[in-house]
Amino acid sequence: MNCTKKESCKKFWSARVQNRGIGPGWLAWLSLSVLICNSPTLAQQIPTAPGAESGLSSAPATRATPGEQLPHPQLSGRISGRIVDPSGVAAIGAAITLTRADQSLDQQILADDDGRFSFSDVPPGSFRLTIVLEGFATQTFVGNLRSGESYLVPQIVLPIASASTEIRVVPPQTEEVAEAQIKEQEKQRALGFIPNFYVSYIPNAAPLTPKQKFELAGKTIVDPVTFALTGVVAGVQQANNNFGGYGQGAQGYAKRYGAAYADTVTSTLIGSVLLPSLLKQDPRYFYKGTGSKRSRFLYAVANSVICKGDNGKWQPNYSSILGSLASGGISNLYYPANDRGSGLTFENTLIAIGATAAANVLQEFVVRKLTPNLPNHDPANP
Repeated sequence: MNCTKKESCKKFWSARVQNRGIGPGWLAWLSLSVLICNSPTLAQQIPTAPGAESGLSSAPATRATPGEQLPHPQLSGRISGRIVDPSGVAAIGAAITLTRADQSLDQQILADDDGRFSFSDVPPGSFRLTIVLEGFATQTFVGNLRSGESYLVPQIVLPIASASTEIRVVPPQTEEVAEAQIKEQEKQRALGFIPNFYVSYIPNAAPLTPKQKFELAGKTIVDPVTFALTGVVAGVQQANNNFGGYGQGAQGYAKRYGAAYADTVTSTLIGSVLLPSLLKQDPRYFYKGTGSKRSRFLYAVANSVICKGDNGKWQPNYSSILGSLASGGISNLYYPANDRGSGLTFENTLIAIGATAAANVLQEFVVRKLTPNLPNHDPANP
């Protein structure tokens, strides 16, 4: 195809804005595109402490008196392991509670699809693990974590509970765990200000309740950056005279802005709240972070058409695909007559799938590096 750079950009923006909405997955993608296009370079400036260039330190050296030994710093460690049933099958969903000797707050996680678990940033000292899974007898494990150690717990086998066995089932408070995890997600902002709420860096994150899915969508819809990016979209539409029925001037810009924001609201509420709640699917992208670049790339692209269910299993992403179709159909109510039609709606849905794949690739290889203060969790290994 022979076309100039200006014609290519115009065609891309026309296809994108006709997609009617920027959506949660596009916030990071679009913002990064705008920043990169308007800045020749992206450089990180790391401030140098006074005296660093000369190799001097402003802190006085600590000296030990004769016969005295300096204390060794106590480094946090890691505790991990695997839980299976008597036949060797992974004990999926087993609740593991970590209790430390210093009487600090207990930590609780769920075993992943392979029965594995991992606690990071654990202070050294003695600890106790309590493993609970309905239908199995409760098991405990006691150990001692040394400074900076990566402690691998021997494989734990959960015996099947018998009639004579007293079963104390403590169901994991998944709703509370999910609430704590999405609070961390709501702090995720690429470059410190671009919302990056719909990405989970926890491989076995607890499923969200319908209420939590709505709260996460609401945070995205009313975020100041969402309003700003909607203004950018409307400006590009007006510059390219997309949706010409709106006209030009302030009135035309206001109509484009309102339509673009309506697209964002409908696509987010339908594709990330309503359908995921009905179909029990998770609207988030789960960061992989391990394996070869090729496997990570294929994983990111595949996540444009598949997603995790609330049961932790991978399945077709009906919520996102049907959400794009529904949002496109609703937009026919307020877009100019010349820009309506079922054919365009299906075409824009395919464009949305491609855009989601591109955004996922950015999430896998770029956005994490630009997002400060991320929770310290092990990467996924699906």
